[in-house]
Amino acid sequence: MNILQTEWWSIGVPQEWWAEQEDESIVIGDRDDVGCIEISTLQKESGQFGSEEVRSIASNNSEGDWSWQSLSAGDFKGYGTSYLDDSDAVREWYLACGPVLLFVTYCCDGENSGLDDAAVDEILATLTSLEDG
Repeated sequence: MNILQTEWWSIGVPQEWWAEQEDESIVIGDRDDVGCIEISTLQKESGQFGSEEVRSIASNNSEGDWSWQSLSAGDFKGYGTSYLDDSDAVREWYLACGPVLLFVTYCCDGENSGLDDAAVDEILATLTSLEDG
């Protein structure tokens, strides 16, 4: 497993996956072209993200009335949901650790829904904060 490191966090990327920086996000995809993970980072100038704040951000930024589930991913805690958008299967997470908030999406063709779920969960479980708190 390769380690992708940003200024604020790191994540493990399995050999079967690739990663690259695009504009203001990180994109991680499987080499079979089933789907991609996209991670955007927001950092507070002062203070930390609390659980209720993360839940509010998730609810206020979602385009639908989705059910958000509380979860952990490595050092990060937050909320996730999944839904179908036209012909795409989408999973979204808002994950925080200290002053860092990650907006994570995974998208694949609806026909491949669930195919990469276990691998995506394993990748997100490697999220490590590089913040001192």
